[in-house]
Amino acid sequence: MFAPTSELSRQVKEAAAEAGFELAGIAGVGEFPELDYFPTWIAEGRGGEMAYLQARDEQGRLKRASPGAVAPWARSVVVCALNYNSDEPYSTQLQQPERGWISRYAWSRRDYHNVVMKKLKQVEAKISGQWAVGSGQQTQRPEIRTRLYVDTGPLVERVYAKYAGVGWMGKNTCIINQRLGSWLFLGVILTSLELAPDLPAPDRCGSCTRCIEACPTQALTAPYQLDSNRCISYLTIEKRGGIPEEMRAGMGRHVFGCDICQDVCPWNRKAPAGAEPELQPRPELVNPALEWLAEMNASHFAETFRGSPVRRAKLSGLRRNAVIAMGNSRHPKFAATLQRLSSDPDAVVAEQARWALRNIKR
Repeated sequence: MFAPTSELSRQVKEAAAEAGFELAGIAGVGEFPELDYFPTWIAEGRGGEMAYLQARDEQGRLKRASPGAVAPWARSVVVCALNYNSDEPYSTQLQQPERGWISRYAWSRRDYHNVVMKKLKQVEAKISGQWAVGSGQQTQRPEIRTRLYVDTGPLVERVYAKYAGVGWMGKNTCIINQRLGSWLFLGVILTSLELAPDLPAPDRCGSCTRCIEACPTQALTAPYQLDSNRCISYLTIEKRGGIPEEMRAGMGRHVFGCDICQDVCPWNRKAPAGAEPELQPRPELVNPALEWLAEMNASHFAETFRGSPVRRAKLSGLRRNAVIAMGNSRHPKFAATLQRLSSDPDAVVAEQARWALRNIKR
């Protein structure tokens, strides 16, 4: 295989920019210290009910903690980042009690997985083709292996993003870039090419702990440590069935995901809005009406969220979340609706509606 060259690495990054990525970097495939913590995190149950995080190879190794278990042929990891920030208000500015919050990454009509994957394939095509080297002559290369992931593969993308110089891993566990902030979708390309790696991004969180202090459910148990069981994003998206009663009040009016720990981050104050047309927000999903979501039926759900990441919560989960948000709003206008939903055919929705009704009447 070819020795790593800075020229080849430059061309990879250039291809990423041509595909529309704002950031791109290259990391080696190594046993990074951050991955050593992952088995302990899983063993302590901090991954909640997300069984896919526990996938193991034939030797019993956690795939996400063992790069060699995913693709033993890989020599480099190309990490690309796409900005999805918008000019819409933050969740901390939500004032209308009859409305809820969908995380801004899910505001667009297109699922970000598809948008980022399409761009990654453009970069992959360049990597797998013939690359100009030195004086501009073309050199025929042996077969180059690649594998693409967008938030769905057995990798801890944030770790590779750090070592690719894309950004540092903040105390809220998100990747933060000094220029673009943390509103970033990550896509990775594993490749058999030996590419020259970038330097890791320096940690610029300093003494700031705003994200930890702002989390209403204390999901950030310490700097750089997250307990998924307490995270609003996990509760509203991945958790199935009823929400533990002690966690409901802290969810506020979040119905899909949570942006609080990013909203309060100083590095996001001047973060520019993303320019990708396919990721522009749909007005009806910015501060959506809670009654609209709580009374949604299957066909309306399918039509409204076709191609959207919101589908991951499923109809039952989204309605459950909306009902809890109505209870947390304490708005008396919801009483009649919650009374009706207390007998809903969906037992989970009905139980949460009875709790919400009690919350309003307190």
